[in-house]
Amino acid sequence: MSSVTQRIKEIKQPRGGYIKPSSMNVIDLNDRKVLSENENVHSSIIGMSVDYLTRFMMGNDIMEAFKISIVGAKYAEKLTKKKTVKEIAKYISGIKGLDDNSIINACKAVTFDVWFRNPLNAIMAKSAKETNPNKDTINNIRILVQRSISFWEKFGPIEVDGFTFEPNGYTKTVDSGDGDFLTSDTLWDFKVSKNGPKSSHTLQLLMYYIMGQHSGKPEFKSIKRIGIFNPKLNKVYQYDISDIPDEVIKIIEDEVICY
Repeated sequence: MSSVTQRIKEIKQPRGGYIKPSSMNVIDLNDRKVLSENENVHSSIIGMSVDYLTRFMMGNDIMEAFKISIVGAKYAEKLTKKKTVKEIAKYISGIKGLDDNSIINACKAVTFDVWFRNPLNAIMAKSAKETNPNKDTINNIRILVQRSISFWEKFGPIEVDGFTFEPNGYTKTVDSGDGDFLTSDTLWDFKVSKNGPKSSHTLQLLMYYIMGQHSGKPEFKSIKRIGIFNPKLNKVYQYDISDIPDEVIKIIEDEVICY
């Protein structure tokens, strides 16, 4: 039994991938802003901070936007006996917008995600108190959130924020996994990376699409394309479902997800 991302690591794709990233339609949203290369916190912390701050700035309740961090802090308190729930509450209460202090608090808050996502690695991960983004990192996060908001103004609105594949999308082989966003016709994933999409990313999206079709949920029926937005590159990558050969869909169904 594996999650979607774990299953992808087990699969040897054909050369270039089932969907070659180079074949995706690319839209450059160039805003002429230049990101600093002098970041001093882990890329995963930046990615989660951008994700949750974007949700918050677009109107989500702060507790909803940072819900995984909050759950992680509860797990951490159970396992370490430290007062991490009180600690994260302080950080969450300090998030007001995109000012420096809010971004610092967001970076500290998301350090608790690992206690939910991967408790075995949590002990070794940098703590909130050890996570102190420098000015360049703060400015980068601010730009990335602004780019993300601008992206949604062009490609939204969001119809489903976070999706899973109950009741019929999971299998004994792939029994967990959740995606980012659905709009009216596109299944979207956010990748905050200095690199463009990889074949593992396109397979992930293809699996999400197929699992959505099997799930029985009506919101997946109108999906006509898969898409990735990378705010670091400020580029949109899209691929029409109609361009995916039926035999590729069949292979993913039978040999990867194993329906």
